[in-house]
Amino acid sequence: MFFIGVFPFFVICDAAIPWQLGFQDPATPIIIGIIKFHNHLIFFLIAIGTFVFWLLLRALILFISNPNPVKFTHSTALEITWTVVPAIILVFIAGPSFALLYSIDELVLSDITIKVIGHQWYWSYEYANYIRKSTGKGIRFDSYIIREEDITLGGLRLLEVDHRVKLPINQHIKVLVTSSDVLHSWAVPSLGIKIDACPGRLNQVSLYLLRKGVFYGQCSEICGVNHGFMPIVVESLDKKDYDRWVYKTLIAS
Repeated sequence: MFFIGVFPFFVICDAAIPWQLGFQDPATPIIIGIIKFHNHLIFFLIAIGTFVFWLLLRALILFISNPNPVKFTHSTALEITWTVVPAIILVFIAGPSFALLYSIDELVLSDITIKVIGHQWYWSYEYANYIRKSTGKGIRFDSYIIREEDITLGGLRLLEVDHRVKLPINQHIKVLVTSSDVLHSWAVPSLGIKIDACPGRLNQVSLYLLRKGVFYGQCSEICGVNHGFMPIVVESLDKKDYDRWVYKTLIAS
């Protein structure tokens, strides 16, 4: 972690903090690809910005030294250059961009399917792979924000929930997202996920967690008066701990 004065410059964490610059600590292959593509773009942005700044500064100096310069005439070579060079730059940007978009939209055979339902103003979660035969019930729960006065020591204000989404690491997970009322958006920055929850429609995204942790997100669609009070918390576990949680939850259902 690097500091400028009292403010963090680059932050490695799983939740946003004040004055943060840079991405949160990545936990999926998708967000790792997004960060690499971001760094790839920054190279071109710095190069183009430096060139344009130099060009403007050079033109300003020349105008100050000679306010009445000889007028430029038409230049075919110059017009070809400022058309071809940006096209070549776009090619270098488009290649990694298309590869990243393809990997984000790629659907693989999933080990676990979870359905996310947005409500005004909380989230519901349904695990499609687990049904208790004796009762016919599965794993389904609502996730509400924890009030500020109920947060325990170390909890994050406006980000903690009463029921976390628990998922295993190193497993292919399919996330189905929808809404029961208005538009919402299920977004977790550390996972590289931001997908709209539309009423009457299922949107789908794949997820593959690389490490254990607790990842915080929020609804990213302005959905009403309590839009800022429907956070998301995803906790990743190893396979044994996850199976133990599934068993206990099914027994309690």
